[in-house]
Amino acid sequence: MTRLSPEETAIVATVRDFVDREVMPQAHDLERTNTYPESLIEQMKGLGIFGLMVPEPYGDAPVSTACFALVTEELSRGWMSLSGAMGGHSVVSRILAVFGTQEQKDRYLPGMSTGKIRAAMALTEPSGGSDLQSIRTVARPAGSGYVISGTKTWITSARRCQLIALLCKTDTEAVPRHGGISIMLVEQDVPGLTVSRDLPKLGYRGIETCELTLDDVRVPAEALLGGTPGRGFTQMMSGLEIGRIQVAARAVGVARAALEQSLRYAQEREAFGKPIWQHQSIGNYLADMATKLTAARQLVLYAAERADAGERSDLEAGMAKLFASEAAMEAALNAIRIHGSYGYSTEFDVERYFRDAPLMIVGEGTNEILRDVIVRQLIRRGAL
Repeated sequence: MTRLSPEETAIVATVRDFVDREVMPQAHDLERTNTYPESLIEQMKGLGIFGLMVPEPYGDAPVSTACFALVTEELSRGWMSLSGAMGGHSVVSRILAVFGTQEQKDRYLPGMSTGKIRAAMALTEPSGGSDLQSIRTVARPAGSGYVISGTKTWITSARRCQLIALLCKTDTEAVPRHGGISIMLVEQDVPGLTVSRDLPKLGYRGIETCELTLDDVRVPAEALLGGTPGRGFTQMMSGLEIGRIQVAARAVGVARAALEQSLRYAQEREAFGKPIWQHQSIGNYLADMATKLTAARQLVLYAAERADAGERSDLEAGMAKLFASEAAMEAALNAIRIHGSYGYSTEFDVERYFRDAPLMIVGEGTNEILRDVIVRQLIRRGAL
């Protein structure tokens, strides 16, 4: 059973209060108008949320992965977009802390711990998403540094970040292909980097998701994460274990919000002379939602415990993300069914959950890819 320290318990409680007091009264209007939540992001900085994955001595409040997941759940319960704003940043914080050179850690991590420096991940390209070994963005050696050319898409927080962890090829002839992949730490204001457009989305509104174009972007040799080329694929896969736990926790938050609103509505709404929860079909929806929500949270915490123990957790993170995202999608649909015609109305938040939930199915590796990851690890490990 996951046990948080008293300090971590207080952090989760503080974020829960922030969500209840500040986020939930504003989320509906901000989402409908697709407005960037400047004030809420600043409050998140003040709460230390952007520094949760930054270790000492660079950050003041590093926490366990379990605590990080529960904070993510609370934010997503209020508005999933907010957890997206800190998700990629947290993964970059983690890979910098683990793989960065001392100079890179000193340069970026203090600012990242406070949110003064916000980071984004740039992996996906227009020609492909989950098959990262097929990326076409190239960083060629030039003088004392590199010249980068390529295009990235679906990059969260691309306009407002100060640092981009960019996955690219430094050796296009490498065999195996992943041996030629590296991560470049590209600062936002470098010449040749263009944020070309914001992508229109079904949900996940308020936080920008953009396309990036890199036209002969010059970076110094010190921009290469870890200082040695060809290690980027392994570095990013390590980061994505945390990223998938975070996305799974987002799904738990959305499922929880759908259940909590459905429980309230089912007690208030009457049909045929009694609250609708007493009708078996509605009661069955609520029972299934609660059961799958609880199972999803336990899978997330199990994966988090593996990560905190220093054990490989790609199997466990994959299972958590797969199950939690599918559970969130089902919970969001059932919430609409429970609310009836009101569930289809934009006046109620349950339709937002239905639009937000698919992101967790396709984000951080599609569920179809994750099933492949899971079965391959089962075979390699020889047992569950």
